[in-house]
Amino acid sequence: MVAASVLTADNVDEGPCECHWYAYGERMTRIIAGELGGRRIAVPPKGTRPTTDRVREAVFSRLDHAGALRDAHVIDVFAGSGALAFEALSRGAADAVLVESAGQAAKVAQGNARDLGVGGRATVVREKARPYLERAERTWDLAFLDPPYDIARDDLAQVLAALAARLSPGATVVLEWSSRVGDAPWPDAIEAVTSKAYGETTVHYGEAVAPGSVGA
Repeated sequence: MVAASVLTADNVDEGPCECHWYAYGERMTRIIAGELGGRRIAVPPKGTRPTTDRVREAVFSRLDHAGALRDAHVIDVFAGSGALAFEALSRGAADAVLVESAGQAAKVAQGNARDLGVGGRATVVREKARPYLERAERTWDLAFLDPPYDIARDDLAQVLAALAARLSPGATVVLEWSSRVGDAPWPDAIEAVTSKAYGETTVHYGEAVAPGSVGA
């Protein structure tokens, strides 16, 4: 079991360490639009699957059109480099929590937050998704999940159920998962909205159901 830790600029090593973009050569991606548009961010060298620019562009175009980003409180689960959270912050989200259990990836995400100058709005938590969500005491308006494609369906369903309890009514949930596994395992408290396939990746959109209306 990985002990929970919150990474800040004070406890991520300075200097030539694994959290800096130049340690990875070509392992980079970029913020597409907004106040940070065009800025580059580091990607962990292994163990993560960054969302492609094409998919991110489509996702955020939809979220922008729906008004889901401005002043939103965001959680990015299985955050990896934090690209989805940072894109949301760039486009007007109020703050973001990035949950990532892999130590190296969490350090990369925190290094990115520092380099982008959004450390005051982005909190990186090194912990497994389900335990963190089960003990969290706040709510979010927008949630991103980009789990490993080989995550067990039941495990993902448990993460989604834990997440549902921490969402504000009407919150938007964006799940990126393998196109080979079928429908998203939404809990009753998250209503399926739509999905869109992009080759091997399918993006599923859900909406948090208001308390009292589940099963109505």
